[in-house]
Amino acid sequence: MVPKSETRFIRLNLITIAVTLLLILAGGIVRSTGSGMGCPDWPKCFDQYIPPTSAAQLPADYKEKYVAERVAKNERFAKTLEKLGKGHLADSIRHDQSILQPETFNVAKTWTEYLNRLMGAITGFLLLGLTVFSFTYKGKANRIIVLSVANLILVGFQAWLGSIVVSTNLMPWVVTVHMLVALVILGILVYTYNYALQLHKKETVIMGRLIWLKWLVFGSIVLTIIQIVLGTEVREAIDAISKQMLFNGRKTWVSKVGNVFSYHRDLAMLVLIINIIIYKIVKEKFNGKATALRVGNAIAIVLIIQIVTGLLLANFGLPPYAQALHILFSTFLFSLQYYLYLLVYSTSTYDQQH
Repeated sequence: MVPKSETRFIRLNLITIAVTLLLILAGGIVRSTGSGMGCPDWPKCFDQYIPPTSAAQLPADYKEKYVAERVAKNERFAKTLEKLGKGHLADSIRHDQSILQPETFNVAKTWTEYLNRLMGAITGFLLLGLTVFSFTYKGKANRIIVLSVANLILVGFQAWLGSIVVSTNLMPWVVTVHMLVALVILGILVYTYNYALQLHKKETVIMGRLIWLKWLVFGSIVLTIIQIVLGTEVREAIDAISKQMLFNGRKTWVSKVGNVFSYHRDLAMLVLIINIIIYKIVKEKFNGKATALRVGNAIAIVLIIQIVTGLLLANFGLPPYAQALHILFSTFLFSLQYYLYLLVYSTSTYDQQH
């Protein structure tokens, strides 16, 4: 029987995974609506805990003020990069003229970004609670404590990185790193959830070898991460093209992206093929109410949604709702694939020679 304290940790862990995915959805909405600079400062929004609802509530020189603050913060960040031996990145920040362009107040964009930050704060508190609850495993499963503490530190770093995303005016490589850190946070949450769950379950043993399935699932995870990075680069290219065209001719933006979109589209076909093979093997190896089979079914559904949203984006002028859903389900796919990998990796194979 699972102790109540451990059941509480497992439930909170699952809730935190769900809220983290909702936070990624909120981030997708921010990105698809162009609300990333809705709050030009951080952690407050226009120096307020509750942002303004009209430009009349702002000082006359608010544009110059926040540009000056951004420049000062970016200079500190550039110096940090130089100390890490990344002088070329520091120079790219110092010479990025877009940072000097002030953002005009837009109440819809401001509140969209503000709600995204509230979701981030909720996620942070959940991770804090999860860290506190993880000490129930002291002496029994210390890795859960270590990983929970590490994730809490990581989410603090992610919050700081979010401030850099704002101060650099959504500089492409910073946005990509921000997304990858979110995947690491999700990965740790999925691992601790599965590890805590497996502590009180009997080891799964099946007939037949699993080595190919393990490698295929691992390969699918790597491909999904590459797809997410490529998708981020496609979005960055779209942002640049939309600005050049003064946000006109939306339906032509995709055709102007170039090779990175072709790579993203073609790799999606490879991801689909590999996951079809994985699903076939999982159905052969696992049956009934096996968790691995249920996760395999969920992956199939998420892949269908990904294909549909991808087609909508490519052929119907990048509708914002499809952008947000595409980002959400790409990270959901990563989470499910990693969970399946953990399940398959911990499954033993019956040795038919004995």
